[in-house]
Amino acid sequence: MHNSPNTPLTFKCGVTMSNRFMLAPMTNSQSRDDGTLSNDEFNWLTMRAKEGFGLTMTCASHVQAIGKGFPGQLGFFSDHQIDGHKRLAAGIHKEGCIAVIQLHHAGMRSPENVIGEQPVCPSVIQKHNARALTLEEVYNLRNDFIDAAIRAQKSGYDGVEVHGAHGYILTQFLSTDINKRKDIYGGNLKNRARLLFEIVDGIRKACGAQFLLGVRLSPERFGMQLHEVKIVSQQLIDTNQIDFLDISLWDVFKTPENEAYRNKSLLAHFEELDYKNVKWTVAGKISSGEDVQKVLNTRVDFVSIGKSGILHHDFPKQVIKNPNFEPIQTPVSEVYLEQEGLGNAFVTYMKRWDGFVRD
Repeated sequence: MHNSPNTPLTFKCGVTMSNRFMLAPMTNSQSRDDGTLSNDEFNWLTMRAKEGFGLTMTCASHVQAIGKGFPGQLGFFSDHQIDGHKRLAAGIHKEGCIAVIQLHHAGMRSPENVIGEQPVCPSVIQKHNARALTLEEVYNLRNDFIDAAIRAQKSGYDGVEVHGAHGYILTQFLSTDINKRKDIYGGNLKNRARLLFEIVDGIRKACGAQFLLGVRLSPERFGMQLHEVKIVSQQLIDTNQIDFLDISLWDVFKTPENEAYRNKSLLAHFEELDYKNVKWTVAGKISSGEDVQKVLNTRVDFVSIGKSGILHHDFPKQVIKNPNFEPIQTPVSEVYLEQEGLGNAFVTYMKRWDGFVRD
């Protein structure tokens, strides 16, 4: 057995998780229109912190108003949002849990009817009616990610995760399909990854060595090439600026979509990296106690739990008590989800997941 789910984990910045469970950052549409924290969001997250997650991560929080990806998104682009974040970080800490905020910008995936203007992207994308960022705007974007991390530190969070996955703006920069820029932020991989590295370096310089810093990447979809994502991952490790790498695989047990890499699973591909003193987590269909242990038997340091964390606010406690724990079968009732700490807007959002909420 490689890692027991119940053993503590200390990151190189000095922060310690009490166990190997992280609540994955999940869209839930239950904060206020101006990006400030709602009671529903507070309750949903602190309930998980209380019942055994070693690290509670917020939903993606946008670093610019124009980067809002969904209605009711928790924002972090302005000082007027700090009070809510102070309350949230303190509420998570009170339960003996690490508090981390995920910093995000949806780019071309910001719905026009949500942001009230044309979304932005590294390049013009007609399908999304997205306009290209000017060079000045790219610098501003970088600075706004860093400023959001500074706000997070002021608010009492232990750290931040930079969202470079799932087709949002940093993925858009990394993607050869989407990024057609001709300046220093487009072209070869070094240029396409430049913004991500500048953000990471800027956060580390501004927030210091004791601040927990992670990056989320996904190796497929949206023009992501597996070999390129592995190169970027290794470079992030080698710069010695990050504490953890969060690889979102959609399904941790699947093989790559690209036939050239199907000789092994996606997980096995990422096991080949030299993680040095950087911790590694993965997300994607880790739903039962058995799944948790299977993943922790690899080189993965801690697991990111999404769906099962929605279904069971005490999922970590259940798995630690019973390694064969199986989550409740879906669909579940609205009343059940309300008892698990989901607000009305979150329950409504979950109806978009096929077969999750009973009609």
